[in-house]
Amino acid sequence: MNWDTIQGNWKQFKGQAQQKWGDLTDDDLDKAEGNREELEGRIQEKYGRSKEEAKKEVDDFMSSL
Repeated sequence: MNWDTIQGNWKQFKGQAQQKWGDLTDDDLDKAEGNREELEGRIQEKYGRSKEEAKKEVDDFMSSL
């Protein structure tokens, strides 16, 4: 699955993102609005991940869908 599909159907995938990153609030995910860079930034903030680690987590999330 590519990110364009996730972005276009963000409301559907938001719940799955919430399950994967439980520390992200609904507000965090609403602000991301399917924007990959925004989601990666929120993961970095909440989990103390590096940019590369956050990118890999999002890649893994995409692969799992």
